[in-house]
Amino acid sequence: MPTDAKNKEVHITVSHLTMAFDSFVLMRDLNFTIDCGDVFIIMGGSGCGKSTLLRHLIGLNEPAEGEIFYGDENFTKADPGKRRVIMSRMGVLFQSGALWSSMSLAENVGLPLGQYTDLRPAEVREIASLKLALVGLKGFEDYYPSDISGGMQKRAGLARAMALDPEILMLDEPSAGLDPITARLLDDLILEIRDNLRATIVVVTHELASIFRIASNCVFLDAESATMIAHGDPKELLAHSQDSRVRRFLSGGEEKRQ
Repeated sequence: MPTDAKNKEVHITVSHLTMAFDSFVLMRDLNFTIDCGDVFIIMGGSGCGKSTLLRHLIGLNEPAEGEIFYGDENFTKADPGKRRVIMSRMGVLFQSGALWSSMSLAENVGLPLGQYTDLRPAEVREIASLKLALVGLKGFEDYYPSDISGGMQKRAGLARAMALDPEILMLDEPSAGLDPITARLLDDLILEIRDNLRATIVVVTHELASIFRIASNCVFLDAESATMIAHGDPKELLAHSQDSRVRRFLSGGEEKRQ
């Protein structure tokens, strides 16, 4: 893997990425890196393309221009087989949780194991139970998504994202719709997963409490200029950014008086 100036391993590189829908350019010329072990936040105001960028990172959307690398591997130009190998090292939590309503929690968590491994059903069930226990859902294997709360659904979705012990977790608005206490517990869980799996975690969010609680790095997307206007530790950006848009966002609309 390439290394940055601080001798950290670079896990993901986004190079001159432009996101567009036909002739409409959502974001242009995005350039940033994500280090191994980062909790990396994609942030910005509503409609700036945060979730769309995540969809590009996992291959659901294709760039209009530019490339995405995982280590030294060019994900954008990879053939379908190579992409499948790269994607097998990722876990994804979509904003809705995206659990199958007709499947139990254990069956939902076991889906990636059935897709990417040759494990026997009993082994899949055992691993699914372990992953559910890790997110605080021990004993809920046979419950269905409709039987549990929204916060529990998010945790079940996180257990599924963790099923293959991924190198990278992609989380789209994990705290959306959760009360502050549940959101705080989910943030704590994300940090525990980062430490226990030694995973790189990419999170789409606009929740300031979560950003300052879990982020080690971030990129700030600006809808007005249709590009990124900041990249770095959000605490450092709040304290030292020269861009009032960044300071205003990170201060919740109230810039600190100097």
